[in-house]
Amino acid sequence: MAAAAPAAAAFNGLKAAAAGTASHAYLESKPVMDTRILISDLCRQFYTLGWVSGTGGSITIKVHDDSVPKPDQLIVMSPSGVQKERMLPEDMYVLSANGSILSSPSPKPYPNKPPKCTDCAPLFMKAYTMHNAGAVIHSHGIESCLVTMMNPSSTEFRITHMEMIKGIKGHGYYDELVVPIIENTAYEYELTESLTKAIEAYPKATAVLVRNHGIYIWGDTWISAKTQAECYHYLFDAALKLRQLGIDWTTPKHGLIQSGKGVAVNSTSTPSTGTMNSDNRNEQLPRCIVLDIEGTTTPISFVTEVLFPYARDNVGRHLALTYGTPETADDIKLLRSQVEDDLKNGVAGALPIPPDEAGKEEVIAALVANVDAMIKADRKITALKQLQGHIWRTGFESNELEGVIFEDVPDALEKWHSLGIKVYIYSSGSRLAQRLIFGNTNYGDLRKYLCGYFDTAVGNKRETRSYVEIFESLGVDKPSDVLFVTDVYQEAVAAKGAGLEVVVSVRPGNGPLPENHGFKTVTSFSEI
Repeated sequence: MAAAAPAAAAFNGLKAAAAGTASHAYLESKPVMDTRILISDLCRQFYTLGWVSGTGGSITIKVHDDSVPKPDQLIVMSPSGVQKERMLPEDMYVLSANGSILSSPSPKPYPNKPPKCTDCAPLFMKAYTMHNAGAVIHSHGIESCLVTMMNPSSTEFRITHMEMIKGIKGHGYYDELVVPIIENTAYEYELTESLTKAIEAYPKATAVLVRNHGIYIWGDTWISAKTQAECYHYLFDAALKLRQLGIDWTTPKHGLIQSGKGVAVNSTSTPSTGTMNSDNRNEQLPRCIVLDIEGTTTPISFVTEVLFPYARDNVGRHLALTYGTPETADDIKLLRSQVEDDLKNGVAGALPIPPDEAGKEEVIAALVANVDAMIKADRKITALKQLQGHIWRTGFESNELEGVIFEDVPDALEKWHSLGIKVYIYSSGSRLAQRLIFGNTNYGDLRKYLCGYFDTAVGNKRETRSYVEIFESLGVDKPSDVLFVTDVYQEAVAAKGAGLEVVVSVRPGNGPLPENHGFKTVTSFSEI
């Protein structure tokens, strides 16, 4: 019982803190003191990087305590208007989880100003409450200021195919990083509303740029926030230098900035690309093209006769070899949840999955039976697509699989890239599976021509809302700036409903289209 006393005291102290009070003992505890020390150490480091010079910038970190739920943990914030490189642990403010000040620093003699909690506090609290962050950094680094000034009307910063993108949560080398930009105000607290709207509009973002000002960055922990801050500043600096060289940082091949394309970061007023057709009439080209895979870039037979059978035949082997790993544990968790829903809804082929206590073999046997039924029904569900992606990864890595692409696709991708048109993939297959197919094709690695990937995480491909979500993610003026190419009539209708331009792909083996469907059709990408 004695060993449990400190934890109980900590939890009781935090319950009081949540109510706006806290015991002196807890405020002086080791977790709180360690966080105070950490902030002072980090501010000295950030000062040398130019992030918090001239008393600008700030940082806040939650007090990590294993006995306390994260939303209830205390918050430590740096003060406002002080020399950040000279701060001491006792200069910090301690706040409750709801933002009430629990502990303030003592005044210092002249010429120091009276203590004041950071003006960033309301914005920090938004990151804590909306993203359950563990730490937030506000930097005035010159790179974060200048990238917002390259185009005064830009509402986003975009960059792709840079190694340091991998340091941003939820992103890989081939992904496009998008950071929203909000307008500056005379006072920091006045940014709260626009920052809130940016966080809501960009749920995957871990940062918001403030024009002519700086950046707010948050992470699950202080290490995550610091790592991402370093990567963001690197990427901003890279974009500035690439711009000076006339190199386009927003496209996969980073070629020369196209004449007439401008040097905007990513602007809602960027001029659209145009070209002359054979009749010398100016034809408007899309700013973005979104491609389906099955029946559009790739024969349906490759999916149905190669990929699906490979996944079905290797489910048991894959699960047996990877059972117990975090990745497979997550796959099984998703499958269990899906099967539970299927059983409640009477879905054919759904069978109960025994608990882990029943043993590895029984669990795997039930999973194999359920996955087989899902594949036969060609179900477009995340639980299945995620597992299939992991199985296919093994197949591509062992050279048992090779992506098959129609022969006109590589040339079209290269042509669109040279015109400055950004190309994305939207498929019911997972983003991992999409990258595997285009990274290992019969024409080599084509990922250099692709700016990003969408899967059913944005929504069902036959629902208009999914295409609205994609349009809003691409940062173009209007939905008609985006061309969607698919072989499925219902997907074409959904995309058209969102305002996208649509072309239907007619390939060997594709299903028939309704009469008088009303869409332009192509049999080759050379016709687009």
